[in-house]
Amino acid sequence: MSPFSLLIVDDDPVFSRYVRQLVLSLRNDMLCEPECVDTADRAITELGHKTYELVLLDYNLPDSDGLKVLAQIRELPVVQQPAVIMLTASGNESIAVEAMKRGARDYLTKADLDVLPLTRAIQSALAQKRLADQVAAYNLQMQEDLAMARQLQQSLLPTVHPSFPPSASREQSTLRFYHRFQPATELAGDFFNVMALSDHRAGVFICDVMGHGVRSALVTAILRTLADDLAPRIHDPGQFLAEMNRKLTALIQPAGTPLYATAFYLVVDIAAGDMRFANAGHPRPLHLQSRSGKVTRLEVEPRSGPALGLFAHATYATCSSPLTPADLVLLFTDGLFEVLSADGREDYGQARLLAAAQRHLHLSPQEILDALFSEVLAFSGVAEFNDDVCLLGMEVGQIEAPGSPMN
Repeated sequence: MSPFSLLIVDDDPVFSRYVRQLVLSLRNDMLCEPECVDTADRAITELGHKTYELVLLDYNLPDSDGLKVLAQIRELPVVQQPAVIMLTASGNESIAVEAMKRGARDYLTKADLDVLPLTRAIQSALAQKRLADQVAAYNLQMQEDLAMARQLQQSLLPTVHPSFPPSASREQSTLRFYHRFQPATELAGDFFNVMALSDHRAGVFICDVMGHGVRSALVTAILRTLADDLAPRIHDPGQFLAEMNRKLTALIQPAGTPLYATAFYLVVDIAAGDMRFANAGHPRPLHLQSRSGKVTRLEVEPRSGPALGLFAHATYATCSSPLTPADLVLLFTDGLFEVLSADGREDYGQARLLAAAQRHLHLSPQEILDALFSEVLAFSGVAEFNDDVCLLGMEVGQIEAPGSPMN
């Protein structure tokens, strides 16, 4: 066994010397130079100054009891927490059980303390301690890796949206975009992107990958790459989704694990005054028309195509709808409306979402996004969503060019 550090905590100097000699007698099996303290305060002070792998802790101390000291040890930083073997003059099983519940690795009675039981207890406690340290180090590395992955994933999301025309300021842009994004875990399965296809055409992509965690995050990164590659080359939304589906399926099916993503792709043509779109099993966006006072779902005929990644040769219909100035199109993932009420009896649902958008039609786009978030959370009675939530708004402004269909 490799060398280890040991602290003996006992107010009986004779017993402390006895334990110390026992430990030193084990040099052939264990290399250790024990330190001794006689109070709980000195033990905590020593543990704060020096890292020990193991503590032999007397249950009865003049200024405290072993269980309280054990609780104080568990408040130390994880890297400074030693394995603890509780020592007592009696064989009280309730003390032993409570000590083990609070994190002690073993329990020995002083009357029975000898080379063999002490050797067994030390070897077992150190093995548990070192295994726990390995697990803690692994978990810390995983947390650091996840934090980095989260930062990288966040960097894939647009922070500044393109203007149309490119020379226009955000306020003067014919299309203005707003979003709210809230991942449920470190790594999200929701993703969106806004792409400038020309001075007067925008591509808007939103997706929701099955599940959460690393696998979902990897698929969102793949979809981002595919969207950037395909959008400039494929102008028809249905063909865009079909090609994305074909490429995604070829990538994920060899892994043998079912994985899919719902997606919606929208191409807005300012000059033509319309939008063309295709759907891969995704919730249909809402079309808020403030001039007419109507809120509707975008119609997909004959029906939505399947989610991406399920069938390699799936096809997707391209549909269209006119746009007028002051329209607002809301794209979202199902985490926004698949929320249970506070009593768990009802689902918020898309009908309530549409009704809420209708009630808030008089507000500005940013206020509408915030109001929808607030209303869904109030319905659920919780402070945060349990699923990834993405809400993207596209506002249509005025066209300056005379004779435009959208004037």
